[in-house]
Amino acid sequence: MRSELISVGTELLLGNIINTNTAFLSEELAKLGIDVYFHVTVGDNRERLTSTLRTAMERSDLVITTGGLGPTSDDITKETIAEVAGRKLVLHRDEFRKLEAFFNKSGRKMTPNNIKQAYLPEGSLVVPNDNGTAPGAIVELNGTTIIMLPGPPVEMKPMFLEKIVPYLRERSKQALVSVTLRFFGIGESALEHALYDLIKGQTEPTIATYAGDGEVKVRLTARSDAGGEVPPSITDMMEKIKERLGRYIYSYNDRPLHEVTAELLLKSGKTLAVAESCTGGKLSAFITSVPGISKAYMGAVISYSNQMKQKFLGVTDQTLEKFGAVSEETALQMAEGVRRACDADIGLAVTGIAGPDGGTEQKPVGLVYIALSSGGHTEVRELMFSGNREKVRTYAAKNALNLLRMYLVGDIASIDKKS
Repeated sequence: MRSELISVGTELLLGNIINTNTAFLSEELAKLGIDVYFHVTVGDNRERLTSTLRTAMERSDLVITTGGLGPTSDDITKETIAEVAGRKLVLHRDEFRKLEAFFNKSGRKMTPNNIKQAYLPEGSLVVPNDNGTAPGAIVELNGTTIIMLPGPPVEMKPMFLEKIVPYLRERSKQALVSVTLRFFGIGESALEHALYDLIKGQTEPTIATYAGDGEVKVRLTARSDAGGEVPPSITDMMEKIKERLGRYIYSYNDRPLHEVTAELLLKSGKTLAVAESCTGGKLSAFITSVPGISKAYMGAVISYSNQMKQKFLGVTDQTLEKFGAVSEETALQMAEGVRRACDADIGLAVTGIAGPDGGTEQKPVGLVYIALSSGGHTEVRELMFSGNREKVRTYAAKNALNLLRMYLVGDIASIDKKS
């Protein structure tokens, strides 16, 4: 089934509102095995909307519109669809009574333009709106189904999930199933090169790569007839990818790095303390966003100045004078110091130059040191990042999380010393 999404509203074209509806609907339609071929955004203009609808009806089996069902004069979706479909707008008595009850309950007077929301194309299937006053509608016409949904996501999403999904599920015999693998420590180009033959010869499942903030995702997608269960074609492909790149995979179910690392920490029974300089609390924010982490996370020292590094972490004058605040030696003393100060099993530290200023020829912007201390075991990594200040801070925090993760799974030796 070929589908098309039409978003109606001049405010979308002007950028006054971010259109999140298309992303939501595309994802949900994919779960139903319905292919989305086109996303179209059109303003509150009857002529342009008419043209858009006619084109959509010629090339798509399913057309879903969002927006333009309200009471004002610029809400023209329903009227335009009725005109294109050759249907009259007729008053739906049940919806009219719902409107009356809504206004009576709220103590407000129902103005004439509100009544237009109870008018729907003749012969359409009414879709009640449990979270607003504008109902949706379904029009089946000459092999094309047009579904009208309200624009506000708080109304559109529950209407789609509760009312439209059951309607579409009856008409879709297959579902699309996707599994997302997450990788850390390898770039998108290197990953694609390693999987080139699989990607080039892909049929079922399809293979798509995505670059994120310092990591890469691979999404495997295939059709399933068994109630949305993961088909063998995906599990077979996962094994092939694991054989080649297993050392870089940290999640087989699209879970983010901080959640995976936090779960490992909790399972280990160890406690953690963090010392941050250039990341300024970003690493701690990642860790503490996971519910229940208080069982393992002791606390942090945001040691931005040299004085803080000395006073609270025990970094020595000699280390700072000889090697500087951004150095392997300082990072290691920070990790050891915070571990002792917080009486934790593991100390994790980050120091670096996030920029845009502060770099030198010997120590440029983007230089970061990450250290881990756990009793008699210590690890230090020197890393070099490019990009703006926020990117450097984010990449540094994520690499610190990954160092901790690799330590917890006992694979610390496989991390490259420099990258």
